[in-house]
Amino acid sequence: SSHFGSSHSGSGHSGSVTGQFQVQPARPRVRRFAESAGAMVMYEMTDMQYQAVYNTLSFALASMMATTMYLWFRSTAVHDKFKSAVLISGLVTFIAAYHYMRIFNSWVEAYSYGPGEVHNGAMEIKAPKLTGVPFNDAYRYMDWLLTVPLLLIEILLVMKLDDETYSAKAKSLGLFSALMIVSGYYGELTVSGDLTPRWLCWFVSMLFFLYIVYELLVGLAEATKSESDPVVQSKIEVVQYMTVISWCTYPVVYLFPMFGISASQAVVAIQIGYCVSDIISKCGVGLLIYQISYAKSTKDALLG
Repeated sequence: SSHFGSSHSGSGHSGSVTGQFQVQPARPRVRRFAESAGAMVMYEMTDMQYQAVYNTLSFALASMMATTMYLWFRSTAVHDKFKSAVLISGLVTFIAAYHYMRIFNSWVEAYSYGPGEVHNGAMEIKAPKLTGVPFNDAYRYMDWLLTVPLLLIEILLVMKLDDETYSAKAKSLGLFSALMIVSGYYGELTVSGDLTPRWLCWFVSMLFFLYIVYELLVGLAEATKSESDPVVQSKIEVVQYMTVISWCTYPVVYLFPMFGISASQAVVAIQIGYCVSDIISKCGVGLLIYQISYAKSTKDALLG
């Protein structure tokens, strides 16, 4: 069950928390309407839950910023024709860093700590209270809408493709990745109560996702095999599989609320899960794109 409000206040809030979520039977109709209408619902956090999300978001933000700096500074080390791939990889982590800053600030504004009781000079830290400012997780979807098509384009840029094939693949993968994110967004608003919208969005989003997986592993297989250097070929394969495997974690994280995880635990699990997936698919893949670009540039220089 879900509620909005602090368990410490006795005013007209629709529930209280004592270990588990207990909803007072006084206003169930209001609660059901809020959930069915897709209303934003906030959940109380323990100190441990709040700090876990706080620190994970901070770690993800630092990872994105560090990767951006490294990729942009190292873009001068690769051949001109591969510069775009490295610069776009840095652009992906730069966009992600901006959105992680917004997500982090939104998380901080959604909860506040009050002074605890002092015993023998030591203050006991109590669970944070809801401020009433909603935590805006839509930043994540705005981020994906920009970065996911770019991630696919940076992979295409380091592959041996003629202009016509590149253009066709970039358009189809860009379009389907955008549709995958847009279709998943509405379901993300529902983490408790009637999860039917979340299931429907997951299913539709998965259809687009499976097309992208097919294109990456099967549609581009011929281009991957056409690489003459076995080291470059194996690295491109690693990028393709790393992208697919890291992206497979997103639909699993999306399903967390369906596994019977309680509302506040679902929010924590989703935030940490998405952060880990983002670091692998953006920072990890971006660094591999640089390695492929550098290896191809070195080979080109040797061939003169």
